[in-house]
Amino acid sequence: MSKAKRLIEMMITINAKKDFTVGELAKEFSVSKRTVLRDLQELEQAGFPLYSEVGAAGGYHILKERMLPPIAFSESEAKAIFFSCQALQYYRDLPFEQETISVLKKFLNCLPLDVQKSIAQIQNKVVFWIPDRHCNSPLLKSMFLVAINRHAATIRYSSTHSESTRTILPIGLYAMNGLWYCPAYCTTAKEIRVFRVDRIKEIIEEHPCPKESCPPLVSIQEYLEKTEVNSDYHLKIQLTDIGVKRCESEYLLASGLKTLPTGGGIIDMEINHAALEWVADYMLPFGSNATVLEPAELVERMQQKIYELYQQYCKSEQ
Repeated sequence: MSKAKRLIEMMITINAKKDFTVGELAKEFSVSKRTVLRDLQELEQAGFPLYSEVGAAGGYHILKERMLPPIAFSESEAKAIFFSCQALQYYRDLPFEQETISVLKKFLNCLPLDVQKSIAQIQNKVVFWIPDRHCNSPLLKSMFLVAINRHAATIRYSSTHSESTRTILPIGLYAMNGLWYCPAYCTTAKEIRVFRVDRIKEIIEEHPCPKESCPPLVSIQEYLEKTEVNSDYHLKIQLTDIGVKRCESEYLLASGLKTLPTGGGIIDMEINHAALEWVADYMLPFGSNATVLEPAELVERMQQKIYELYQQYCKSEQ
């Protein structure tokens, strides 16, 4: 076995073992202990996070932040990685923001100059544009860790109307239109609610999930798929051509939008209870470009909003 191949396989073995002795590696790779010591010294100089302990019970240990073995990429694969990272460029917060910057710099510096120029052309010509929401999410990485560790968290949350303290069991996280969301089982409401991560002001406590006190949680993919077919209300909205164009860019409504051969279109779909208020707020500025046909609850909610606007802007002038 060549030295280069041995070093790569040694990195893979060390990552799997985490704790080991020089004798164990010497036996596994059929080399002398002196050779293993030289190999370990080279790995440490290359940045592999090892530390040693002397004594009868001593040996080598790998630090928590492990180093991965080298991976070979084709030119197209390297471009695909940078193309994928473009989708994250305009998010104000990311769970691993500094690490993302670091890995791209390392990766780019290892590529041939002509490939670097080709990737620069991709970055100059293709953008996954996301509007700047001016909403910081300083607890995004903390909530990410709560979710992947399958823990519960007691949080201080600032909603549209009030601030409250509640214990939630996150299903996961998803990003949409520049904002991060955390669907979670709320022990206070005893149902799944969606929390905007930028509105989580404090994680008061994190603790293991109490399995006996809540229903089993689905994956984030299953949750989103289920949300798309939720049937609390049948939504039916008639649209003009202008209304159609405005709805085409909105993820939730576009999934139920159908254009008509005679012009205009119609939204015909099922929505959940939590989306009703959002639809009322979204459709209100459409004016005569949208006519809500169903459900009656949505019509009533929009009438209430129009009345409140009338009270605020028109009644005082009479």
